[in-house]
Amino acid sequence: MSKKKMQFEVQDNESIEECLYRIKEQGYTPVSRIEKPIFQEVKKGNETVYEPAGRKIIFEARIIE
Repeated sequence: MSKKKMQFEVQDNESIEECLYRIKEQGYTPVSRIEKPIFQEVKKGNETVYEPAGRKIIFEARIIE
């Protein structure tokens, strides 16, 4: 039995469209999009600064009934 809700993360080597196609192929439909920033630590002198290094895109999807 499949889960009613799942999260799908856009992989590094895949476009958003490819991820949406993968969701549809598994029998789900996206209901929300979540973007989480990715930060990296940068040392500037004796101070540590966090700078944006990218983002992670996650789709929450429900099973198509």
